[in-house]
Amino acid sequence: MVAMERRPLGKGLLKGGLITFFLVLLFAGCATPPGGLDPRIKGPQVAVQPESLTLGVVSVTRTPIVFTGKGFQPGDSVFIELLGVEKKGRKVKVPIADADVDKNGCFKAKVSTLVKVTELLRAKLGSNKKLETTIIITGPTIPPGTYTAQAVSMESDAKAGCKLTLMAPYSWDKFKDWVGVRKGKIVKK
Repeated sequence: MVAMERRPLGKGLLKGGLITFFLVLLFAGCATPPGGLDPRIKGPQVAVQPESLTLGVVSVTRTPIVFTGKGFQPGDSVFIELLGVEKKGRKVKVPIADADVDKNGCFKAKVSTLVKVTELLRAKLGSNKKLETTIIITGPTIPPGTYTAQAVSMESDAKAGCKLTLMAPYSWDKFKDWVGVRKGKIVKK
């Protein structure tokens, strides 16, 4: 019987495979991020980061929610509102952010902590015995779901929308909130 000689993998083949692997990773990393603004669109558009968020108290208050937009009239003001929010048995628009449009027609609007607490968590701000700011939970949060966030121009009829998904808290969120209650930073009534 003739034995076949086994050769170790050639160094050139190994290097070529590694280079190909890193090139694939490089090009995958250069993809357009989800929720970003599309440079091919010339009209008004808006995007939010993050696109989804859990409704745990700590997660909502510590996560920056930022809307970016472009294609609006320079020098204008833009208001961001969530559409279709259920409040007292009705579907309403809830204003959550605002910004001024720069000379290039772009804006960046950050959702404030006060709006996060009052509109998303449906809670109140207070203070504890150490005079630290606390979040007072008095009822359920905004219902989990996917909402349309709409940027509305004040001086023109320009509008643009994007999706914001609010999810029920995970176990980890509930644990962080429990720690917040134990530290006196969250008060449940």
